[in-house]
Amino acid sequence: MSLNKKILGVIFANMHEDVIPELTRQRTMGSVLFGGRYRLIDFTLSNLVNSGVSEVGVITKSNYQSLLDHLGSGREWDMARKNGGLHLLPPFSSTSSGMYRGRLEALYGISDFIKCSDADYVIMTDCDVVTSLDYNAVFEAHIKSGADITAVYSTSNLTLDDAARSNVFGIDESGRINNVLINPQISGECNVALNSYIISKDLLMSIVMDGAAQGIYSFAKSILQGKCGQYKIMAYKHDGYFSKITSIKTYYDANMALLDTASRQKLFLENAPVYTKIRDNPPAKFAIGANVKNSLIADGCIIEGTVENSILFRGAKVGKGTVIKDSIIMQDSVIGKNCHVECMITDKIVNITDGKILTGSKNYPIYVGKGAQI
Repeated sequence: MSLNKKILGVIFANMHEDVIPELTRQRTMGSVLFGGRYRLIDFTLSNLVNSGVSEVGVITKSNYQSLLDHLGSGREWDMARKNGGLHLLPPFSSTSSGMYRGRLEALYGISDFIKCSDADYVIMTDCDVVTSLDYNAVFEAHIKSGADITAVYSTSNLTLDDAARSNVFGIDESGRINNVLINPQISGECNVALNSYIISKDLLMSIVMDGAAQGIYSFAKSILQGKCGQYKIMAYKHDGYFSKITSIKTYYDANMALLDTASRQKLFLENAPVYTKIRDNPPAKFAIGANVKNSLIADGCIIEGTVENSILFRGAKVGKGTVIKDSIIMQDSVIGKNCHVECMITDKIVNITDGKILTGSKNYPIYVGKGAQI
């Protein structure tokens, strides 16, 4: 896949961190671990790369050390280039900008970077949606419709809690967005914004500069909602598989969904691989007597006990006599002997000592913080 126009990708790595504060306390939204070996930004960045975007800027804000370590030079995404490639953009990118409050202020902070790009269009996207998205089709629809802005959405049945952390579009018969509800108190089937937009560079810079002059900083409230009558904002429906992270529960569910073969095949498409940083770990080791059912086990794991319906990240260790069910065990965590762990999310480098019983529920999974010892 390759876009036939020069496109600049802009990824917001810190947006929506408030929906999963447990996981973003020490990292950005983009560097939250997912699916046994990935980070959330891997899906966003891979979509851009697979669509032929060769220049991407990643806007950070705080707690971005793990993100910098993960992305590095962008070599794993074939983005380590002399021209274009991957650019990591910390806050305070210009002397006149401060810590940004919203998307427009973040864009103002990197305005020199955008102006220096020879791109004609900009794709803006966040890291809270796990999906495989072909931006070629989005761009073609954008050009065909003559839109000022094209926003990607999908239909989904939302609970009140999910809707309260999402933006919902009203769309007329021509596909134009005529209403934008921000964190509404509604439920049922909705047109959910997937936080991906295509806009011409000239129009984007005009909006950003006007926003800076007027002191406005929210792209959703001031532009999508406030000026949907002034700008031609078209909706592009994404019919593929997606998971939107709006809470620790939806994060848990999105991971658990990967245990279903059909869901994995819809997300990991043959012609659109998901790239990530590679660690030189040995293969997973299964000791005599180990029992593993319907689970994703990453490289470097050592399993001596029982693992059922769970996801184990790289380097996790499970002791003899231990039973792990319906849980997410992140990187380099150690579960001792004769433990019972059920419906848990353990962050990186967690040490659960011998004989412990930790049980949550599928509706309320229990989270154990990074580096904790129990």
